[in-house]
Amino acid sequence: MIKDKIEELLERGMFASRWFMAPVYIVLSISLFFITIKVIQEFIHYIPLILSMDIKQLLLFVLHIVDLALIGNLVLMIIFAGYENFVSKIGVADDSEDKPSWMGKVDFSGLKLKLVASIVAISGINLLEAFMDISEKTDNELKWMIIIHLVFVISGVLLAVMDYIASKTKEKEKTPPKDIISP
Repeated sequence: MIKDKIEELLERGMFASRWFMAPVYIVLSISLFFITIKVIQEFIHYIPLILSMDIKQLLLFVLHIVDLALIGNLVLMIIFAGYENFVSKIGVADDSEDKPSWMGKVDFSGLKLKLVASIVAISGINLLEAFMDISEKTDNELKWMIIIHLVFVISGVLLAVMDYIASKTKEKEKTPPKDIISP
């Protein structure tokens, strides 16, 4: 009887510990604000230069903004999916017409794949920026950027393959065995 009470108290405490993650998601939300500030700061910095920029400089500016947008999307995805998967459902979004279609439907496996895909995209944008401004990078820096990007791509592919294999294994476990003797 006492053992059951201790076990229940312990389990309640562990279940409630998920709320320790809430401040992490609050800080991530604040980080989104800072990303927005950085985008606005970059835009204001480049406004007087826009007419004198050549196409290469303009592309680098746009790629930099795209990079920040991808990082912001990544943070937002982590906030929504992480909070909903590990802390609590976001009830205020239920009746909102602005609720993203994927919100509440991305499980941990899906979140991992979306994160890796976002990281590969961000790495690709950074690599493209480096190639656009190749005079600023040494051969060694470019080589390492390519190697790191390839590691991200290969990791993403391997993660997708592992999730595919795991999903097929789960499907097999759910499928009832066929009778040897058929009627």
